[in-house]
Formats: sequence, C-alpha cells, structure tokens
Amino acid sequence: MFGLGTSELMIILLLVLVVFGAGKLSSIGGALGKGIKNFKEGVGEVTETKTEAPKKKDENC
Repeated sequence: MFGLGTSELMIILLLVLVVFGAGKLSSIGGALGKGIKNFKEGVGEVTETKTEAPKKKDENC
C-alpha cells in the first residue's frame, strides 16, 4: 500500500492523534464517514439513472 509498512502507518497515526487530539479525531472520522455514505448514495443514484434512461427512451418511441 503505497510502500508504507506497519511501523510507518503507526507513526502517522500517532502524529495525527497528537496534532488533532482524541476529541477532534472522532469528529473528523464521523464527518469522513458521512461523506463516504453520501458519495455512495450519489453513485447509486447515477447508476440507477443510467439504467433507467434507455428504458424510458424505448417506452416513448
């Protein structure tokens, strides 16, 4: 994964924890989770729209 080992990832996680603090880190994680959820819902809506569009064209013709 990008050439990073376990020890490097642990150091990065520790630095992020020191910089942001435990309270701020949990709110950042929550916001990130909501953003990913909204992104997945948006992709799902686009996929549904693309699959429905040819059906509607066939029905109108």
